[in-house]
Amino acid sequence: MSGLHLRHWPGDPDRPALALHCMMGSGSAWGPIARLLEGRVDLRGFDMPGHGRSDDWQPQPDGPDYHTAVTRLAAAMIDRPLDLIGHSFGATVALRIAVAAPDAVRSLTLIEPVLFAACPDPAQDALDARMADLLDQGQDDQAMAAFLSVWGAQDPDRLPPEARAQMVRQIRLVAGTGDALRHDSARILREGGLEQVDAPVLLVQGADSPAVIGGIIDALAGRLPDVGRATIPGAGHMAPLTHPEQVAGLIAVNLDRA
Repeated sequence: MSGLHLRHWPGDPDRPALALHCMMGSGSAWGPIARLLEGRVDLRGFDMPGHGRSDDWQPQPDGPDYHTAVTRLAAAMIDRPLDLIGHSFGATVALRIAVAAPDAVRSLTLIEPVLFAACPDPAQDALDARMADLLDQGQDDQAMAAFLSVWGAQDPDRLPPEARAQMVRQIRLVAGTGDALRHDSARILREGGLEQVDAPVLLVQGADSPAVIGGIIDALAGRLPDVGRATIPGAGHMAPLTHPEQVAGLIAVNLDRA
């Protein structure tokens, strides 16, 4: 895709890594974590379409859905086994890659994976329904606020005007991920899929995250062959932003396992 903003934090050339950010975020979120890793990996990333400095997402009638498009962009950056890291939506993309191509992944760190199909949740269903209703009424700003009230790290009313306006533009992208995240249209959870991921996997959650995250992690941990779990005290869903030291430390632990 043209107009894709790439990011690179140089490190050990023999230890390539790829990090995938959350919805309404950007690849810049990995900068502090990369610095804390002190060159242990040669870390790359990108701003997903419609995020950060990348061009807006332009879906085509016969083109892929957003999750598939991002997965293809990420997969195109893999030319040898690497350490794969993902947060939230990015974690589901990372897991999709690991299931499809286990040999491409040296280690897998999934932070707050939002694969809701693994653990259907009435509270998340209610949020999705409320957002859909608000979007149908053209109240994108209110839909964004409803989403951030559960999954964000700060009060949307305290966001700078430019950041708030960008998130309002992105909320329809978020709403459009339902087939992938709620219904597993990519079949990440297919029989035998998770079981063939033989790289060491670390599942990370914030202690103060929505309860559904714990359920998702329980479901994934029960099927992954080589899995560890970690909970960050005092952190919510946006742990890479609010607790970069702890996140970097946990990533380093998983690097040591590979």
